[in-house]
Amino acid sequence: MPSNKSVSDAPIVQFTNCRILRSHRLQREDLWVREGKILNPEKLFFDEKGSADIQLDCKDSIIAPGFIDVQINGGFGVDFSLATDDFKSGIDLVSKKILSHGVTSFCPTLVTSPPSVYHQVLPQISIRNGGAHGAGILGAHLEGPFISKEKKGAHPEHCLRTFETGAFQDLLATYGSLDCVRIVTLAPEMKRSSEVIQELTKQGICVSLGHSVANLSQAEEAVQHGATFITHLFNAMLPFHHRDPGIVGLLTSDKIPPGRRVFYGMISDGIHTNPAALRIAHRAHPKGLVLVTDAIAGMGLAPGRHTLGQQVVEIDGLNTYIAGTKTLSGSVATMDACVRHFQEATGCSVETALEAASLHPAQLLGIEHQKGTLNYDSDADFLMLNDGLYVQATYIAGEEVWRQDALGM
Repeated sequence: MPSNKSVSDAPIVQFTNCRILRSHRLQREDLWVREGKILNPEKLFFDEKGSADIQLDCKDSIIAPGFIDVQINGGFGVDFSLATDDFKSGIDLVSKKILSHGVTSFCPTLVTSPPSVYHQVLPQISIRNGGAHGAGILGAHLEGPFISKEKKGAHPEHCLRTFETGAFQDLLATYGSLDCVRIVTLAPEMKRSSEVIQELTKQGICVSLGHSVANLSQAEEAVQHGATFITHLFNAMLPFHHRDPGIVGLLTSDKIPPGRRVFYGMISDGIHTNPAALRIAHRAHPKGLVLVTDAIAGMGLAPGRHTLGQQVVEIDGLNTYIAGTKTLSGSVATMDACVRHFQEATGCSVETALEAASLHPAQLLGIEHQKGTLNYDSDADFLMLNDGLYVQATYIAGEEVWRQDALGM
């Protein structure tokens, strides 16, 4: 039989004394990692006759997949919707800082902006793996400008656009390029949106429904054309009505194509959605729930005035409003705080809360074979957490990239 080193010279790390989230439950077993991937210990023992080079005692921590945030507008003073000369250093700062909140991959999100902003910013966003430099970038989430005036929320009305005769060409002209784009949020009731949804889906881009006054049949039609996500459920859409539940009705619709799952984002910060609404959504469609922060530049900073794209926003405690109004504009919640609030508000299991921030966003983006799980051969992006779901350490590709102790906390 081959020796340990004939397969790879890379060291094998064994994480012991832990509870691993695997197959939807916490299991008391060890986690084995080599070359940035999660190893199958049986293959290691029986095929390679191998053993661990390094053993790490996790002191009874929970080990869960790294969190994936598919809607984050910025943080720590950085606004992804502002075209600046040092945009790259801004995105680097956010990707580094969110490691302490358990985020190992994210989709930098741009709110409705003038075409010039997309043309300047999008070429500066590059898809990349995470590491000690920060969380991985999975591609941009473009929220707008093809959304409803009535449900614009914090999006500037003068920048909103509609689809004209050459609908997809309008979108391309607005954004400039789709090279690094992963998600587009649009309002499905807009004329010609169906052809845009089909074309985006064909290009492997996830279409999300949001900032919309669509009725249920318009939302169902969008899903039949390829849409798979709902942007921050309940926020910036028609409220649920028993005769026409609108986009919210997709959670229990019987018109979803076979084999397709509709996912929906929820800002579980205790501000955007009443805990009862969170519970209703979760109980109606638990496997589609994706936790998002919708965080803005003010996340991680003191209360006061900050920006969200073209608008000035004011932070008052955990509330963020367009300055001078009571219109909510993003959040200052961190992903780990959203996970804790979700678990507390719904009474769901620890496993369910953790999967809403890891497995479900990975499934939404079709990357669940690499990320969002601790299955064998998947990327070794994972967190150590205590029983209160506070992050103790963050690992990307099996390397420790953040640890609480390192900050003397």
